[in-house]
Amino acid sequence: MSSKISNSAKSWINVETNSDFPIQNLPFGIFKTASKSARVGIAIGNQIVDVKALFDLGYLHGLNIKSSDLENCYLNDLMSNGKIVCSQLRHHVYDLLEESNDSLKNNKEHLAKVIVSQNEATMLLPVKVGDYTDFYSSREHATNVGTMFRDPNNALLPNWLHIPVGYHGRASSIILSGEPIYRPKGQSKPDPEAPPVYGPSARLDFELEMAFVTFEGKPLGDSISTAEADDYIFGMCLFNDWSARDIQSWEYVPLGPFLAKNFASSMSPWIVTLEALEQFRIPGPVQNPKVLPYLEYSGNKHIDIKLQVLIEPENGNENLICQSNYKHMYWNMNQQLAHHTINGCNIKCGDMMASGTISGPTEDSFGSMLELAWKGTKPLKMDDGSERKFINDGDTVIMRGYCEKDGIRVGFGEVSSKVLPAK
Repeated sequence: MSSKISNSAKSWINVETNSDFPIQNLPFGIFKTASKSARVGIAIGNQIVDVKALFDLGYLHGLNIKSSDLENCYLNDLMSNGKIVCSQLRHHVYDLLEESNDSLKNNKEHLAKVIVSQNEATMLLPVKVGDYTDFYSSREHATNVGTMFRDPNNALLPNWLHIPVGYHGRASSIILSGEPIYRPKGQSKPDPEAPPVYGPSARLDFELEMAFVTFEGKPLGDSISTAEADDYIFGMCLFNDWSARDIQSWEYVPLGPFLAKNFASSMSPWIVTLEALEQFRIPGPVQNPKVLPYLEYSGNKHIDIKLQVLIEPENGNENLICQSNYKHMYWNMNQQLAHHTINGCNIKCGDMMASGTISGPTEDSFGSMLELAWKGTKPLKMDDGSERKFINDGDTVIMRGYCEKDGIRVGFGEVSSKVLPAK
């Protein structure tokens, strides 16, 4: 088995230029077809490697995994084997797909069982999420929101520069890309001088985020340090944390988001391993004031991930409205996980932690409609002549993301959801 995946490596499977899924990526997901039950797949170009078929045909000898880990509705059982085993599996598949390896390439009978076109597959929610935490880790986003709703000269709350602020979200309403959402209903208070009203949200918004998925953590009472955090992170996906701004502004005092967030969050189907993202690590921002010792870290722990958001009106074209980057985050994943566990909170296999809205320093890099249209005062124009202050019924919101360096592109695919009228 290769100890390192080479940037110069090519696969004998054709991978189109600018594909998100070259041999240097090999992300994990769950798929099914008309003839195959739900199972673990690894993406390569526009194909899927059926990992269960590899196991059945004897290609995975020596790996400490079971058949039931692979013929499964979720990645959790495979992930429960730990980071070393999952890395060994990924490297093993890399070896089989590398252009000089003929063992699978020249066996047409096996190829027909192992390689599946993505067009013939139905992707499924890849992880059974036990607990979901959403952070608030973009300084630009927090500053924009604080400027809009509080004092522009004192936009950040006193704790923001000292802790990765977060809240516990709703795991049951995390859905897969492609699944539509219904406009949420709830209480809001559009007139400060009048009583609250009930009805569909008039200010439905997206939040451009990335999320990471965890391996099994330490026992209750123990903490994960920033130095250890990478060992407990399986990989990342694109994440749209839908938000009903009018419901949120009425309900959030004193305990924070509730109905404004728990109706739906959308994730992309492929989990890109942390290992595949290593070469795209970059330094983070200087954190001032100095953080407490448990939040200090060494090395490059931020990641350069280019991000896009598009709105596609019903029967219309895609309109690019945002270009941001995950590198703008103030708090990184290692700090988020360390803070999450510093009180002894136990992390379980399959837990999901989202970054919070990812906004950059320019107006076209703001990661929500709240910011892009600046609380509705600067509507965005679509190519069909319509305007958007927030998201309309019939709109499809699409998010895409990828890393690119030295001719290597490692991407996440997309997360896409259409908004349907309230039930």
